[in-house]
Amino acid sequence: MTATMIGEPAIARPAPRRRRFGLPGTESRGAAILVMPFVLLLIVAGIIPTGYALIQSLQAAQGFGFDNFARIVGDFRFVDTFLHIFLTLLVWLPIMMVGVVGLSLLVYSSPGRFGSTMRFFYYIPGALAGVANFMLWLFILNPGQSPIDFLWNGFGFTTLNQVAQPGQLPIILAAMLFFQGAGTWLVIVNGGLNGIPDEVLEAAVVDGAGPVAMAWTIMLPIIRPWLGYMLLLNVAYGFQLFIEPLVMSQVTHGQISPQWSPNQLSYTYAYQILDTGAAAAMSVILLLISLGLGLWIVLRSGLFSDER
Repeated sequence: MTATMIGEPAIARPAPRRRRFGLPGTESRGAAILVMPFVLLLIVAGIIPTGYALIQSLQAAQGFGFDNFARIVGDFRFVDTFLHIFLTLLVWLPIMMVGVVGLSLLVYSSPGRFGSTMRFFYYIPGALAGVANFMLWLFILNPGQSPIDFLWNGFGFTTLNQVAQPGQLPIILAAMLFFQGAGTWLVIVNGGLNGIPDEVLEAAVVDGAGPVAMAWTIMLPIIRPWLGYMLLLNVAYGFQLFIEPLVMSQVTHGQISPQWSPNQLSYTYAYQILDTGAAAAMSVILLLISLGLGLWIVLRSGLFSDER
């Protein structure tokens, strides 16, 4: 309320302008053009397959129901497949997060040619992605052919089956995945570090912050969205494990279960048992778990927050 003195004319105040949301016409059209290819790809490769899998998973002998979900959840291998994935993530993610952040800080604190050279060398293993990386690791894990044969002999391992025991597979996969992805994520995290304004770092130095305090209280909070992005994609990749345990099962002649991961169990139902309903139910369960974990990571990391 605006108080006016008696006898003074009331001053007419302009009505407050409402804040307009959205983009101007030209910018909105440009944004629509840019996002349209992604929307089309999302519909064709994401929404339509998800809808089809959901319909297949709900089809039962008597119309629609949850018989397929009950059958897949009741499989004695169902819990074990997710336990294998969670154990692998439990070993792999801390190594990936701590290793990448530590290497990124070291590269960032080494400007000039030396830092650029080290960033390049760290990135080289990322070129050996997928099957090429896995074949290299099969060679490393095989005593008698491995360049680290002395290490396996020290543990008393003389055959690949002794190295690739089921209880050791999460550790082996964690090593493979770190070797494959650390270099790429180092480049991404290093880009986030390079985006920190110099004024912020200079102010921290003036306030007496040392290297450890600056990294812990200044740099890591600022690049938290980049770390959240790394964690999000690595969790998603972990739930998609298929080729690595499948080939490991074949080269060890069945020592590793052919239904080691959820995707392998779904593959068994779809192409060996020919039960597409149960396979679709497994894919829907995987999707829901991945979306739930992804949403939690996004909210906790502020990945899409406007505040920086």
